[in-house]
Amino acid sequence: MSERLELGRDAFDRQAWRRAYEQLAEAEDETPLDVEDLERLAASAYLAGLSAESADVWSRVHRQCAEIGDVTRAARCGFWLAFALLNQGDLVHGGGWVDRTQRLLDETHVECVEHGYLRFASAMRSVFSGDVESAHQKYREALGIGERFRDPQLVTLARIGEGRCQIYLGDVEGGVTLLDEAMVAMGTPEISPIATGDAYCTVIDGCYELFDVARASAWTADLSAWCDLQPELVLYRGECMVHRAELMLLHGQWSTAIDELDRGTARLAEPAETRIRASASFLRGELHRLTGEQSDAEDAYRVAREGGYDPQLGVALLRLSQGRTSDAEAAIRRALNEAEDPFTRIRVLGPYVEIVVAAGDVPAGRAAADELAGLAHAMPQPLVKAMAESANGLVLLAEGDATGALTALRHGWRIWHDVGAPYEAARVRARLALACRAVGDTDTATMELDAARSIFSSLGATPDVEWVRSLVDEPADLPDGVTPREAEVLALVAEGLTNRQVASRLTISEKTVASHLAHVFTKVGLQSRAAATAYAIAHGLTRTPTEEP
Repeated sequence: MSERLELGRDAFDRQAWRRAYEQLAEAEDETPLDVEDLERLAASAYLAGLSAESADVWSRVHRQCAEIGDVTRAARCGFWLAFALLNQGDLVHGGGWVDRTQRLLDETHVECVEHGYLRFASAMRSVFSGDVESAHQKYREALGIGERFRDPQLVTLARIGEGRCQIYLGDVEGGVTLLDEAMVAMGTPEISPIATGDAYCTVIDGCYELFDVARASAWTADLSAWCDLQPELVLYRGECMVHRAELMLLHGQWSTAIDELDRGTARLAEPAETRIRASASFLRGELHRLTGEQSDAEDAYRVAREGGYDPQLGVALLRLSQGRTSDAEAAIRRALNEAEDPFTRIRVLGPYVEIVVAAGDVPAGRAAADELAGLAHAMPQPLVKAMAESANGLVLLAEGDATGALTALRHGWRIWHDVGAPYEAARVRARLALACRAVGDTDTATMELDAARSIFSSLGATPDVEWVRSLVDEPADLPDGVTPREAEVLALVAEGLTNRQVASRLTISEKTVASHLAHVFTKVGLQSRAAATAYAIAHGLTRTPTEEP
């Protein structure tokens, strides 16, 4: 045995993937490697992020084994090659390797567990093509073969695939049970590093789709620990980085999240992890948007889009913060129209409510809030419930039901607080203040605004600090040419007062109130009192300068 071969095997056993690849590659230059060492070479290249080099070795081993009649080993190599290509989004070449390898097994009539692995790869192709029902059946078949041949690795992978499909097909509880059951096998020697990393990432993705923060946090911590044991690991480290940054964003650790994204993207492999780089760019855009760095947010969203990640949600909210309400409304309406599955619609509906209410379309906001409430009932995760309560509270406030808004917003705030989401909790507190003010509880309104501003300041959420300041301080410049008296009338309408009640409060005639409202409707382009209420809330006019008649 050559010294380089011995060093390469030792590095592989120590999971030093880059060194293993380099030593084994140099050993192959000296003398041909046997099949086991070529498999080590292919796997170490894959885990080190060298996707092209890995694919070349897998294909060579496949051909070599097929030529000498070792069909099962050839099939296993064909599976790993298809597995890698499909995970990179290359359905054409990945699917081609599935078909080629399956034909090899069919022609030789060999009964082996590799039939199950190829069934698993075929299920991957189906699910990536959008055929979830077909994928579900294939994963079940792969699971049955894995159990018959007592192959823990195939059983684990297939059970995870089946669980994800069951979730897509509406059986959330059953799907989650399968995911939990599969993850028990993590850390056992029967599960290869490639399968381990894929299992972690697939299950964590499923947790994020379900808004299951507790599970996502637990499995992300385990994935992080697993990655940290392999300093030379490149593959899967990108997914780990993105998931950690997502949790940091949720929990208000924004500066740490930026650092995590900067460190992580520096280690991403190309081109295999273009998708991860795009996801990271979107997260970076979200962080820039929240801190008021609008130009940097625009750049990050552009990079995300170029990498294949649609940043429409973030762009719509950015346009709203820029005062480009019509652009924000157009963007968010398109996003909701294109959201077909319930998981995507949940993500879109909250921002949709915020934007359309700000644009004055309260009925559209009500319809969206009701849909979100229905989805929250079907998917009872705390995060979804918090989104639904917050959206309902915002719409109730715009509809003039301040008392109902208080109840919904208080429920929403409590859940956001419990899941450790300080930014979202502070947003709800600011709206709670508006509801308190509308029912005459000015002391509580002041306390809620102070608390919200303190949280926004600590997070560095500059736009939201300014928003709260506009709610506390009397605006110096009123929007759209609205006069101070018109602003007063709008504020009282937003409290749910009739024209007669507004007239009584301001000691003016009911006819004058109607005239003021008509002027505002013309200036701003409003069509209803509900739209006027939404406009007053969106522009911070619920506390306005006083002007004696």
